[in-house]
Amino acid sequence: MIAVAWLGLPEILAGKALPVPMWVLSLASGIQTSLLLAVAAFAGTRLAPGVGLQAPALSALAESRAPWSALGKQLVPGLCGGLLGGALLWAISRLAADVAAPLQGVVLPAVVRFLYGGITEEVLVRWGLMSAMAWVLWRVVQRDRSKPSAWIFWAAISGSALLFGAGHLPAAFAMAGAPSAGLVVYIVGANAEFGIVAGYLFWRHGLEAAMVAHLLAHAVLMALQPQ
Repeated sequence: MIAVAWLGLPEILAGKALPVPMWVLSLASGIQTSLLLAVAAFAGTRLAPGVGLQAPALSALAESRAPWSALGKQLVPGLCGGLLGGALLWAISRLAADVAAPLQGVVLPAVVRFLYGGITEEVLVRWGLMSAMAWVLWRVVQRDRSKPSAWIFWAAISGSALLFGAGHLPAAFAMAGAPSAGLVVYIVGANAEFGIVAGYLFWRHGLEAAMVAHLLAHAVLMALQPQ
């Protein structure tokens, strides 16, 4: 959160006329994200276990156990998902190069992409939002079942992925001014594509697998799109 507020935001808003000093916007952004992250962490901790979603390595740490065995089981799925997701994001960006042109020139620091993208976004979107969506659907539609059906998880994966994609629009608006409809579709669609990969990993392997995939996807994009 500190990285995105103090390093990412100035890059996104560089050259823009601001109503208040940059440090005020950075502080407000940090506070807002902190509150959202706290809500997501609390929601996931309360609701994820009820629908069978887990963060095995982090749970081991919280219980003063070694996390390496739990993490090791998630590395291969996470690495595969990161390679797939990064390759798909790169391919989509090449196919939509003309549409995405207004975003060219803005390069977020690696620390922002890895820490905020790889960790914070996974806590917000997968651990918090996806868990809550799966739990609500289960309790509303299948409360007579001891555990949710697969379609509940797919609905939660898809819904959280779309919201994950839409969550990137404010930054795009700040960079591109009034973006075209094509740019909106590109931003939501490309990020939702990775959201489905990460959501599936969270469902089948655990939150840390989604984090590994997210970190690697950014590394792949940085390697394929050198600035």
